[in-house]
Amino acid sequence: MKLLTSLLASIILLGLITACSNDATGGKITLKSNQDSVSYVIGIQMAQSLEQIREDVDTELIIKAMRAQLAGKESLIEDAKSQSIMRKFSNDIRQKQQAEREQLAQKNLADGAAFLEENKTKEGVITTESGLQYIVLKEGDGPKPKATDKVKVHYVGTTLDGKEFDSSISRGEPASFNVNGVIRGWTEALQLMNVGSKYKLFIPSELAYGARGNRNIEPNSTLIFEVELLGIE
Repeated sequence: MKLLTSLLASIILLGLITACSNDATGGKITLKSNQDSVSYVIGIQMAQSLEQIREDVDTELIIKAMRAQLAGKESLIEDAKSQSIMRKFSNDIRQKQQAEREQLAQKNLADGAAFLEENKTKEGVITTESGLQYIVLKEGDGPKPKATDKVKVHYVGTTLDGKEFDSSISRGEPASFNVNGVIRGWTEALQLMNVGSKYKLFIPSELAYGARGNRNIEPNSTLIFEVELLGIE
């Protein structure tokens, strides 16, 4: 029901935005007041929420239906039928998105496997029994942390295509966390590192976020990190 409500709201607002911007000025929007600005921001946010289904709706027909409704004309579809149509639409969208996600997951899995297979043959790359790969960029001379320790690190995380998805360096301060409180690839790698070391990690998806992924990471993504172990807290 929540998804259905969100879809309906998005479609309505997209119709309003399209109708209002299609004027004698050639589609140019002028913001003259705070109300205009608020309306514009809401429109942008709702349009963004509609991005995944933009190819599944006819905005011109949406606008015609809105004009007819505002003019007091009788709806071509009864309320009960409308609800049934939107339930089916909502279900179809979920199934389509799930299929696309599964297809993406399979692609990422294959791409990751191919990358790791080639990467393990490169000079300096060490592969552990779990499948974790790493390069020692700098070897420190401090102690090695245990799984139960808390550590302080600087790191940069990227996907195989080089896209940065997380970085303590970009945030301007080191990160602290428990060694056994992070993804498996990190937990294993940190226990191999002496304080003062800097490693480049190549982490298979099963040692990272797996088929679920997370907000910034696609399912079955192989990840690359540069990690510097600053200390044990």
